[in-house]
Amino acid sequence: MDLKALIREIPDFPRPGVSFKDITTVMRDPAALAYIIRSMARRFRDERIEMVVGVESRGFALGSPLAYELGAGFVLIRKPGKLPADKIRVEYELEYGMDALEIHKDALAPGQRVLMVDDLLATGGTMGAAARLVQQLGAQIVGFAFLIELAYLGGRQRLEAMGFDSDRILALVRYDS
Repeated sequence: MDLKALIREIPDFPRPGVSFKDITTVMRDPAALAYIIRSMARRFRDERIEMVVGVESRGFALGSPLAYELGAGFVLIRKPGKLPADKIRVEYELEYGMDALEIHKDALAPGQRVLMVDDLLATGGTMGAAARLVQQLGAQIVGFAFLIELAYLGGRQRLEAMGFDSDRILALVRYDS
């Protein structure tokens, strides 16, 4: 399936020079959504995934059905102030400032096999921060699944620099420029 053809590109959003990749046009297509979830699940089916971790917020839309397909649980990583119970937090740098992510302290057990999921891999800052949270809880990150990779922004290399093998990073659609 040609997912790239279904992704709507919006020039100069959210600021001039940026070409926003809008996945709502893919997500509303039942056949495309099924293809995405099955493709991600196929890649990681034999990895004994126990938990899928989705990063706010589009990682929830992909992660929850992927967890179901893999017979795994689902865990949320959220922006600050959204989780009600005891949590841990990590701050990370953005190109224009700082941000933070949180996860419940009891969300993952040490040694649990985890698949990290989000819609987009760009610079790798958000997913790198999310991975640090999972590692702080002692879980084992088995892989990463993304709908889109903006390869020219170096996110894959950032995750590799954290010790993750490139062959454990799945992106269904890749933009090289």
